[in-house]
Amino acid sequence: MPQTVVITGASAGIGRATARLYGRRGANVVLLARGRAGLDAAAQEIEALGGRPLVQVTDTSDAGQVEAAADAAEEAFGPVDVWINCAFSSVFAPFDEITAEEYERVTRVTYLGFVNGTRAALKRMLPRDRGTIVQVGSALGERAIPLQSAYCGAKHAINGFTSSLRTELLHRGSKVRVTVAQMPAVNTPQFSWVRSRLPKHPQPVPPIYQPEVAARGVVHAADHPGRKQYYIGASTVATVWANRLAPALLDRYLARTGFDSQQTDQVAPTGESNLFEPLDRPGGDDRGAHGAFDDSAHSRSLEAALARHPAAVASVIAVGAVGAVAARAALGRGARSDAA
Repeated sequence: MPQTVVITGASAGIGRATARLYGRRGANVVLLARGRAGLDAAAQEIEALGGRPLVQVTDTSDAGQVEAAADAAEEAFGPVDVWINCAFSSVFAPFDEITAEEYERVTRVTYLGFVNGTRAALKRMLPRDRGTIVQVGSALGERAIPLQSAYCGAKHAINGFTSSLRTELLHRGSKVRVTVAQMPAVNTPQFSWVRSRLPKHPQPVPPIYQPEVAARGVVHAADHPGRKQYYIGASTVATVWANRLAPALLDRYLARTGFDSQQTDQVAPTGESNLFEPLDRPGGDDRGAHGAFDDSAHSRSLEAALARHPAAVASVIAVGAVGAVAARAALGRGARSDAA
């Protein structure tokens, strides 16, 4: 039987790229987002790849809309096997330039949207005692940076909420699994439609990865949910460890470099943002999975590939260790022979 997978934030970026991977598997893919144009385009891609799409125009900050989408998913395809929370929003600005309404909106979408999705998934998975929930997190949920206080706060909250939930599931002996895929900087459309008060065009902090790198990490996490979390990309690993080993030094480094590294040399975009209304609404443009940084984004991540194949890595290390021991023994025998 094909898997039934629900993906929030499926109209663009990581969610869109993840939906394509499940489409290639022939999965039933339930697409949740606010933007109808992006959702319809994603559905066409999934159908062309061999999957079965279901579009649900949903604002994940509204628990009632998420619940209705979950009902529609199971009515169309049966039990949900995997629920992937990926929808988010942000504001690029110093904290004191973000209004209360903007801060609340980012928090409702980026944090409470994950809470609402998780609640809807658990309502259906717990009675069956099976299912997987993947939270698409961020290195910024481990290490905050300037100019994105609302987003960083929400991603930190997701980590705390998910850790609490995981211990509750363990206490119950539940077979429902929840894991987090922590993301690096990714080339998504958000940097062209995000609300920004920066003087220049916002950009991800390099190195930048393509959405397909992130999507492969999400799917792998869903297939292997036994691990608490996965770090996608070498920069994510480096960020986490730098914050653990030298957080005060990292504070000063980010204070010095964090403003410029999040801006290009181009003039900031003008016009609407997608904070309160989607730009890919009916009559709008489908933005796809990729953003404006294809020329500088990496389509591969060695670290992420190794993380997907730990057994192979362990085998290579073991073979290398055996070879090293054998070589050392041979050198020892040669030295004794020469001495004789």
